[in-house]
Amino acid sequence: MQLFRPICWVLILIFLSFCSKDDLEKNIIKENSLELQVLEAYEEGLKSLNEGDALFAAKKFNEAETLFPQSEWAPKSALMAAYSYYAQDYYLDSIAELERFKRVYPFYKNMDYVYYLLGLNWYEQIIDEKKDLETIINAKENFIFLIINYPNTEYALDAEFKVALIDDVLASKEMYIGRYYLQKKKWIPAINRFKNVIDEYDTTTYTEEALYRLVETYYKIGLIDEAKKYANLLGYNYLSSKWYEKSYILFNENFENKLINTIKKDKKNKKSFLKKFKSLFD
Repeated sequence: MQLFRPICWVLILIFLSFCSKDDLEKNIIKENSLELQVLEAYEEGLKSLNEGDALFAAKKFNEAETLFPQSEWAPKSALMAAYSYYAQDYYLDSIAELERFKRVYPFYKNMDYVYYLLGLNWYEQIIDEKKDLETIINAKENFIFLIINYPNTEYALDAEFKVALIDDVLASKEMYIGRYYLQKKKWIPAINRFKNVIDEYDTTTYTEEALYRLVETYYKIGLIDEAKKYANLLGYNYLSSKWYEKSYILFNENFENKLINTIKKDKKNKKSFLKKFKSLFD
């Protein structure tokens, strides 16, 4: 009886080893089969994308991801689904895919591309400076994140260029509102908008005009020293600018008007004096 027990254990171990080996082989076959299905779905997605059917392509890429979530093809497929939507201007669908990607694959090696594509999706929805700011701000946030966290990538350079264009749009919006306030003689809100351009968007094409509008606004409300301060700043940085020329004319016109009024007053006084002088001889 004692001899029988060790033999039983040996037989059980042998049986288990055969079962484990069999299960392992089955798992390998299953994984190979899944990978083939993934590749097939992925290839179908690529073909549909090349043929211009973005929606079906995205569906096949999502299918490839779902079939084998643990494979290296899963994140690639998810990214391709997002790109498929973007390629045909389905921006909101692409953004949803990319936001999901960030949650599911936070450590993916090509996250720089994820943020770049997110930025592009928002950026290409920008219409003009008078529309909703959501697209502008979201585009800038994603590009800035990319520039800060992935500065040496090929996407960072283009992101910097696009951020400069976005700042131009934001500055344009500030100028648009500032001019409106100026027209309505709402001096303080107008000044605040023009100062925002100088403080936040000083590298844009609107800086010169913003400086001039500050000169103009301060001049109109009688704060001549403040007007001169911004006129000097405008002249120091943009001496050949048309906006400096306009500020110069603004002050010069005032001087000429004062001179003309003085001359008219002198002429009037002179006529009065001559009349009084002539009366002495009447």
